[in-house]
Parts: sequence; structure tokens; C-alpha cells
Amino acid sequence: MDTLDDPELVAQAKSDSEAFSALYRRYVQRIYNYHYRHTGNVADAEDLTSQTFYRALRGIDTYHEKGATFQAWLFRIAHNLVVNWYRDHGCRQIISLDEMEDSLPLERASPQVNLEMLEEQQRVLAILRELPEDRKTLLLLKFVEKMSNADIAVVLNKTEGAIKALYNRTLASLRQMLVE
Repeated sequence: MDTLDDPELVAQAKSDSEAFSALYRRYVQRIYNYHYRHTGNVADAEDLTSQTFYRALRGIDTYHEKGATFQAWLFRIAHNLVVNWYRDHGCRQIISLDEMEDSLPLERASPQVNLEMLEEQQRVLAILRELPEDRKTLLLLKFVEKMSNADIAVVLNKTEGAIKALYNRTLASLRQMLVE
């Protein structure tokens, strides 16, 4: 079943739990990573991930691919749960970039070059931390999750044109912040 594409699996998942299990295996790590980047907490990320798939399982019968992929629908559920989590916890949305900092590769070069690269990476991460949350989420979905503008629009409940405009404004802001 893991070789079937999403639309075929979704159609089967409406009557076959094994098909839903295949969808779960396909997306569980990505959904968990999405939640973890937002919460920075393993327990909360696991809880939100299980809630995401529980809601997807409950709603799979009503899902119809209307211009939005299953992936976008699933991330929309995840995004709504994250928004609710922040509201319930009285928190401001924070996408954890600290783990990214630890995982950035250093080239096999001289210590001076490595130090300069590390300083530049830390500067970029500091700039990213200052972006508004919707822009951080956009970059996360675009570059980490490799989602299309259409799918990101579904997740963030915006039009595709609004996503393109937000993306352009975000890149312009990043360029200006890097120059300063």
C-alpha cells in the first residue's frame, strides 16, 4: 500500500484502516516535526500529532480533493491545532530555530572560515527569529516541508496570491535586514 499515491490511499482509507495506516506512516514524522518546531516540547508535539491524525481519521470520509492535496488538508488540521494550543496556553507563537542552529553543517575548511560561517549562520538565525510568526511559518512550510504555494495557502487559510505576496515581502524584509 505504501506505493500508492495519496488520492488512491485516501479513497481506500475511507473503508480500509490499513490505507489510513499507510498515510499515517507517510506523514507522521513531518507532522511531528511541524508541531515540535512550534512548541519546542516533545510531549506537546506528540500530543498535537496524535490529535492531528485522530481528527484526520474522523474526517477522512468528508475529505474531497478540491484543489487542495491531502498533505495540505493534513497540515491545515495541524496548523489549526497549533493555533488552538497557543491560545489555550496563552503563548505567543514561537518557531524553534535553536535545533536548526545545532544541525547546520560546517564545511571542512580552516578554523577561521568555519568560524566566519558559523557567525553568519547565527546572524541569519537571529534575523529569522525576529520575523513575524506567519512569515516564519511560511518559510518553514516552503523550505523545510517543500510545499507548493497552493498547499501553503490551504494551510494558512489564505489565497495563493496572498501567499505569493507574503513570500515576496518576507524575502524583501530578509534582504533588508541582512544588509543592515
